[in-house]
Amino acid sequence: MHVPPLNRREFVKKSAVTGAAVAVAGTVAATPAQAAHRKPPKPPRTWSFSILGTTDLHSHVFDWDYYTDAAYQDSKGNSVGVARVATLVKQQRAAKGEDHVLLVDAGDIIQGTSLAYYYARVDPIVGTGGKRGPKHPMAIAMNAMRYDAAALGNHEFNYGIETLRRFEEQCHFPLLGANALDAKTLRPAFQPYTVKRLRVPGAPDIKVGILGLTNPGIALWDKDNVAGKMAFTGLVEQAKKYVPRMRALGCDVVFLTDHSGLDGSSSYGDELPYVENASNLVAQQVPGIDAILVGHTHTEVSSYTVTNTETGKDVVLSEPYCYGMRLTVFDFELELVHGQWKVTSTKAQTLNSNTVEEDAEITGLLTADHDLVVKYVNTPVGTCTADLSAAEACWKDVPVMDFIHQVQMAAVATGLSTADAALPLISVAAPFSRTADIPRGDVTIRDVAGLYIYDNTLYGKKLTGAQLKDYLEYAAKYYHQVPSGTKVDTATLTNANSFWDYMYDTAAGVSYDIDIAQPEGSRIKNLSYAGTPVADGQVFVVAVNNYRANGGSGYPHIAAADIAYSSTNEIRQLMIDYVTDKGSLDPADFAAANWRLTQNGTPVF
Repeated sequence: MHVPPLNRREFVKKSAVTGAAVAVAGTVAATPAQAAHRKPPKPPRTWSFSILGTTDLHSHVFDWDYYTDAAYQDSKGNSVGVARVATLVKQQRAAKGEDHVLLVDAGDIIQGTSLAYYYARVDPIVGTGGKRGPKHPMAIAMNAMRYDAAALGNHEFNYGIETLRRFEEQCHFPLLGANALDAKTLRPAFQPYTVKRLRVPGAPDIKVGILGLTNPGIALWDKDNVAGKMAFTGLVEQAKKYVPRMRALGCDVVFLTDHSGLDGSSSYGDELPYVENASNLVAQQVPGIDAILVGHTHTEVSSYTVTNTETGKDVVLSEPYCYGMRLTVFDFELELVHGQWKVTSTKAQTLNSNTVEEDAEITGLLTADHDLVVKYVNTPVGTCTADLSAAEACWKDVPVMDFIHQVQMAAVATGLSTADAALPLISVAAPFSRTADIPRGDVTIRDVAGLYIYDNTLYGKKLTGAQLKDYLEYAAKYYHQVPSGTKVDTATLTNANSFWDYMYDTAAGVSYDIDIAQPEGSRIKNLSYAGTPVADGQVFVVAVNNYRANGGSGYPHIAAADIAYSSTNEIRQLMIDYVTDKGSLDPADFAAANWRLTQNGTPVF
């Protein structure tokens, strides 16, 4: 008898009640001879199961914003955290049956919040002084939620391979990365795939192969941590190698979890030979895939279908936003054909975590860790003489950005050779958060962390005047062109060319205008240093974060530029140290309006 999966528990309950009633009625049991001639029940011809997916959790455990010290809020009413996702997962398992549900993640787990930083740097999971470190809260949560697999995200490498390996040890599920290779042997450095068996009473097991692929951009973005140790090849190339292998192993379903977007784009241009956001290309070019869980781009794509060019088969892709805001549900229908399971239907949808409460089990496991981090981020480190807001940092030179520039230049200056110290020193940095604000009065760790939200380290690289102008022209494509005489609306001015805030660098130490009335490539005007026009051959030392220095966002010249300084010190910690050492943050010490927007030479603001 076929038992529909969604009603399996109800069926078992009804069967038990019916059986009891028959026994009470005194029905005569079958004799052994009668039982021997009775036909065995028919095996099921169809079956269904689900794969649940998360991605880009970035160590959001609870619905909390450590930078504002309050519950998470955004304009769309989203909630964050795996504690809410855990409730959705339990609901799915209760509705469909425990043995009908798998749970998978697409990467970027251990970086992104103050909680992540705390367990990487303050009380690191790798331990200190010969003592074993604590268990990572994300490992605790994901183990309790019974994840079956997770792909490696690029941010998994931010704290170094040792931290990643310790996190891997703490997880009860594999971290998958078929295109993360040992640099010397070019063999997989992590498990490429895993195979899960779903039991079907009276029929063969359903074998679900889960292949994990990570982002090739790691080779650039975390060059300091992986160079000479690991290599990262393309997603398409490795999928072509492993999908046939998984089919040969008898996998009835092949499911991919990719830390890679689905629009075929790359933020790093031609710095690498492999595409950054390649999930659509994998689906299109590699036969034998049923569905792909997509990550990396922090967008919600409930369901997206790509047709494989070789087989004509549709592949279903889904990306469940980020931070635990959504849970993707892939529903598979299968039919048993000549003793082998065949997928007959694949559908995907996303569930919103703001519809449920946080799971009591996860809350109980991690409240103490959360409270410890809240106490840490609210530690005062000094005072500030004025309110420093980043609200207008994307179109005005505001003092809070000059704070970042000041810290970067001061740190680089201490480590330059005598020859390089004679060169002009400047800084470039991006406005990461428009909501950042360092208030007048007491300054806490979270105030500074809210301004500089990434764990970037610091470089000093050499650029010529001509290269610097190219660099700033590239940054200026962030603005939409606004002809002279047209009123500038800040609501529509920025983020042209899908150039997001974290990609937009401003410079300090030089003066310049950005003429938004001009076309891209012709916007930088009056570029000068110390009151003198910058010469094409003039050489500068540029203080810049490691992400940008290694090619992040595709800026010209910087990745190949000579290194004058490098450090493993995080810029955010240097900023905290600056306030701690001085005791007071005073914009009079660093504020300087050195760039502005214009329209045909007329200042906009």
